[in-house]
Order: sequence, then C-alpha cells, then structure tokens
Amino acid sequence: MIASLFLLSGIATSVAAAAMPDQVHDGAVALQARRQGRLLPLPEIERRVVPTMRDAQYIGFDLEMPSGIYTLKFLRDGAVIWVDVDGRTGQVLGRTGR
Repeated sequence: MIASLFLLSGIATSVAAAAMPDQVHDGAVALQARRQGRLLPLPEIERRVVPTMRDAQYIGFDLEMPSGIYTLKFLRDGAVIWVDVDGRTGQVLGRTGR
C-alpha cells in the first residue's frame, strides 16, 4: 500500500513537472508582450472591469496566451461569472454566467 502511494505520488509529480514548461513558456510570452506594449497590464484591466461588476466579488483571473485574452472571474450569489477582456485593447469581449 505504501509502495502504491509512492508510485501515485511519483506519477503526479511527473505529470505536474511535464506541464510546467508550457506554463513557464506562456508566462515568458506574456511578459514579453507586456514589455513590448502589446498587452495591457493586469492592474489596468482590473481598473476598467472590476468597478462594472457591482455586487460581485472579484476572485481572480486567467491569461490565455498567445491570444492575450484575460478572463476575470467573479462570484455573485454563489454563481461564477467570467468576463473575457482583450488584453491588447482592454475591450470587454463577452461575459458568461449571471
């Protein structure tokens, strides 16, 4: 049983490690785009969007690269709302949830 736990732990670690290069690459691409002025900084995106989401709690974001689309996540009355924002222009592209 202990051997099984170590085996599962090793598999989980290997899977996590295999996923890391893509995450690191995406982070580097995002940082480069930000430095080159091709992507607005997160605080600017938040400054534009968070105040428009009255009565909702801001819970975080994702940034999809290479598209440069920020997805801001909010919680209202137990429901999650996603707001997609073009990271180049700051324009809200869409919203899902209530």
